[in-house]
Amino acid sequence: MIPPIANNFVAAESTEGALEYAADLNGRGVSAILNLLGEHYDERGPAAEDAEEYRRLTAEIAERGLDASISVKPSQVGLDVGDDAFAENLTDIVGNAIDHDVFVWVDMEDHTTTDATLDAVVENAERDGAEVGVAIQANLKRTGDDLERLAATDATVRLVKGAYDEPASVAHTDKSRVNEAYEEHLDYLFSEFDRVAVGSHDPQMISRARRLHEEYGTPYEIQMLMGVREDAQFDLAAEDVCVVQYVPYGSKWAQYFYRRVMERKENLLFAARAILP
Repeated sequence: MIPPIANNFVAAESTEGALEYAADLNGRGVSAILNLLGEHYDERGPAAEDAEEYRRLTAEIAERGLDASISVKPSQVGLDVGDDAFAENLTDIVGNAIDHDVFVWVDMEDHTTTDATLDAVVENAERDGAEVGVAIQANLKRTGDDLERLAATDATVRLVKGAYDEPASVAHTDKSRVNEAYEEHLDYLFSEFDRVAVGSHDPQMISRARRLHEEYGTPYEIQMLMGVREDAQFDLAAEDVCVVQYVPYGSKWAQYFYRRVMERKENLLFAARAILP
């Protein structure tokens, strides 16, 4: 059972609970990205089980008419087993999503997985009827080249700052430089892509996205995590900004919850207020 404090960041342990949460979000004008928690499986069995769960989840989203998509982690659906296992499972997930007209996001993990992830995303994005997107991390020095590659495909990009502790040889480690890179890449996305997903809680980046939308007319959405700046999410939605909440669920909630709490002091204070008198 998820304790009350963790419920601020994780929707439910069950698929049913996650779907009900997504429906409630929709009622407040916010879309949902549903993510079954799990990662770094090194055997085919667990990866295949989670891939099957995503296929069931996609069918339920369509059956209930929810404004929702799914997001999968490569290491959850086979990348740690091998590139072929990952490609096979992702192909099946996207194929099922095509049948149900549901968007598939692919999360990005640490820099050692970037090439395999992008290869699989590009291949699936070109399938007839597919709607596929990928998270791209602004802190990586290679990101400009990756965005140029993706601009020539039908894939959508969710631009994030990057949460992994990457070495300085491949990533910007200074916060101000990461912010500069994010702004540069955001400018490129609005000028070169048909749609932009702004994965940020940073008011500065959200304001920049709104200005870029006015300049280029490119459709965009703001994506934020469940439990982080939720008042801002609903305020933006009330202003007719397309807001999408990333909604984790499942029995493997503990690791995710503690990562969210520890990565930002604001989250730690939020959690403390929830448990202290």
